Amino acid sequence: MKVFIFAALMVVVSGQSSYKPASKYPVAPYKPEYPSNKPAYPPPAYKTEYPVYSAPAYSKPAYPAQQNYDYPPMPYKFDWAVKDDYTYNDYAHEETSDDKGYVTGSYRTLLPDGRTQIVNYKADDYTGYIADVKYEGEAKYPEYKPSSYKPSYAPAYPSPAYPSPAYPSPSYPSPPYNKPAYPEPAYKPAYPKPSYPAPPAYKPSSYPAPAYKPAYAPAYPAPKYPTKY
Repeated sequence: MKVFIFAALMVVVSGQSSYKPASKYPVAPYKPEYPSNKPAYPPPAYKTEYPVYSAPAYSKPAYPAQQNYDYPPMPYKFDWAVKDDYTYNDYAHEETSDDKGYVTGSYRTLLPDGRTQIVNYKADDYTGYIADVKYEGEAKYPEYKPSSYKPSYAPAYPSPAYPSPAYPSPSYPSPPYNKPAYPEPAYKPAYPKPSYPAPPAYKPSSYPAPAYKPAYAPAYPAPKYPTKY
């Protein structure tokens, strides 16, 4: 019985899935039954009122070729010196360079403390500047002595004496002051002077002072701390 019912259901489902309409009707195109009232205007054509110019064409400037200023090194040599004992100027300088850019030289300077500073140096494009500094002599610092110079000349002109003025000092008399003739006003108030009652005498209260006692006793004993650690 169950097999028969299951077979009947399968036949019904297969019949529903394979259903096709007997005929196909084309979809009717939709057309409005009334004419369109929208006016048809041609697109406006705008004309420019100003002339149209083409973009200017500029000629590319021709610059001269950049000159190369990288000259090869040229050898040279110089030296000079100054020595003046009166002004304590004593210094010199000498330097030499070859055709490959290798420079060597030295200079010396007399320092204020009496020593002579001598610097020997060399320089090129690879190692840079290298200097060797050394000093000759011993530094000396003279003891400071305050100057005891005092001028020993007196001014050649006397102190100017100004004469006393020939006119007496002005004296101005005190101006007389007259007391005004009107009497001084006497002001009397129209209301009597207020009288206030004496404050009441303070009497201390006859109630005894309250004695406060704790409502409970502590349930734990007082801690005891050691006196030595």
